[in-house]
Amino acid sequence: MRRKSENRSQVIAVRVEPAIEQRLRLLAEVTGRSQSFFLKQLIEKGIDAMEDAWLPQEVVAQVRSGAL
Repeated sequence: MRRKSENRSQVIAVRVEPAIEQRLRLLAEVTGRSQSFFLKQLIEKGIDAMEDAWLPQEVVAQVRSGAL
């Protein structure tokens, strides 16, 4: 049985400076975690701040309530 696409993780490509990629790679190697793990953590922890900074408060409230 196939899962609906909205329930699956999605792949997002992003370009970063070599120094950032090196730092991410080192973090992953030293901790034994994947680069994807750390990128996901950064996005999940940073999305609230981005929404607060860029979206109207009414939209933020709808997003966080699950209406959007």
